[in-house]
Amino acid sequence: MADQYDLDLQSMQEARQMAVAAREAQRAFFSFSQEQVDRICTAMAEAAYRESEKLARMAVEETDYGNVPHKVVKNQFSSRDVWESICTIKTVGVIRRDEERKVVEIGWPVGVIAALTPSTNPTSTAMFKVLIAVKARNGIIIAPHPSAVKCSLETVRVMAEAGEAQGMPKGLVTCMTKISLPGTQELMRHYAVSLILATGGAAMVKAAHSVGKPAYGVGPGNVPCYVDRSADVVKAARDIVNSKAFDNSVICATEQAVVADKPIAAQLASEMEKNGAYFVNKAQADALGKVLFSADGAINPKSVGKTPQRLAEMAGIQVPAQARILIARLDGVGAAYPLSREKLTTVIGWYEEEGWHAGCERCIGLLKFGGDGHTLVMHARDEQVILAFGLEKPAFRIVVNTMATLGSVGVTTGLMPSMTLATGGIGGSVSSDNITVHHVLNVKRLAYETKPPPAAATVPTTAATTPVPAGKSMSDQDIETIVRRVMTQIGR
Repeated sequence: MADQYDLDLQSMQEARQMAVAAREAQRAFFSFSQEQVDRICTAMAEAAYRESEKLARMAVEETDYGNVPHKVVKNQFSSRDVWESICTIKTVGVIRRDEERKVVEIGWPVGVIAALTPSTNPTSTAMFKVLIAVKARNGIIIAPHPSAVKCSLETVRVMAEAGEAQGMPKGLVTCMTKISLPGTQELMRHYAVSLILATGGAAMVKAAHSVGKPAYGVGPGNVPCYVDRSADVVKAARDIVNSKAFDNSVICATEQAVVADKPIAAQLASEMEKNGAYFVNKAQADALGKVLFSADGAINPKSVGKTPQRLAEMAGIQVPAQARILIARLDGVGAAYPLSREKLTTVIGWYEEEGWHAGCERCIGLLKFGGDGHTLVMHARDEQVILAFGLEKPAFRIVVNTMATLGSVGVTTGLMPSMTLATGGIGGSVSSDNITVHHVLNVKRLAYETKPPPAAATVPTTAATTPVPAGKSMSDQDIETIVRRVMTQIGR
């Protein structure tokens, strides 16, 4: 019967039904203990981990982005590692006591979360969002990208089935199957949805912030990679190539441009070539720019997550069969230099600058051209240079001497494991963190008196708030005038 309606209407109706069902399930889930919540999350994390390879394969087959081995790594990280990072965090009942300040903190769920997920990392992002949502006793509805519906749906099915087997209310964790823009908008605007957690392109993030509800929206990152003269150049070269080649560069925190300190630039280029990098000439770079982007600067979806050989075929150029990434030497940053944009594929820009001050300015220019607030990676052993970059760069993740791809999400660093990297106020986000369970958990506070009130607050006062001359009482008209003035001030 539903098939007689167009996709938009089906999608909107599905969103409404799932939102109401999730709210009812979340109300039932509210009474679950910490032990019950953790048992459910453990089961879901283990189920997702077991199915990591199958889900990785489904994602590559459906989206044609990235490669299976690297998506397996991301799936395992987003199930096992993410759960291990939050499993001991209290989210139910009294979660903290501050005896000195006499404040008792109590965990409280946000409600139902509308979770928008990207086509670039569909299964791993869904795993991560389900775990942090349910850990905080929230309901969650995954709204996948239209090109990643099957793999996203299967990921959620695997996790929901495992959770429900441990007593999780049915409908608490679901995934939309009929995807359309009106349907996703209906989900975000629905009265039963309390918060939006959007990971994807700039348009999606803007839409998430425009519906008038609390939202964590995180979008693109044009990540610079500065290599200082003090760096371990051999390791830096290896890290950069491995990171840029990881899953064919579909993680938004992947290096987008190398900014090499001139004294070590030639050595760095040589070492990167040893690791599988190939420098294209200007004509080849121009051809790649036309393939990767449209005239208005929008990324070509067909170029996303492709090997250098696939890109070369699309651009009509020749590259070596062993090339893992392609490097284009660039003279500037901006619309006139298409390859200075974020490139969710195996192409990276190359700049050479004299000294870290000039390198700093180049990095800032790249961040401002599409990556404000996101991520920067640097390779250096001079702690003064490292600290200077940390203090000055408009990026909220500055990872040092590691792969940006894995360091930024918390695989190779001490950052909180996350597949949603917020960009702070300068990047249009309400947070600058790696999003985790704390961001989808409300906290109530019982606050006991710790000091007596000021004496003036306990002394009886006259009813009048306006001084009255001695020996003269206010008339009804005087009182009415004061009341009218006060009501005008408060907008009544």
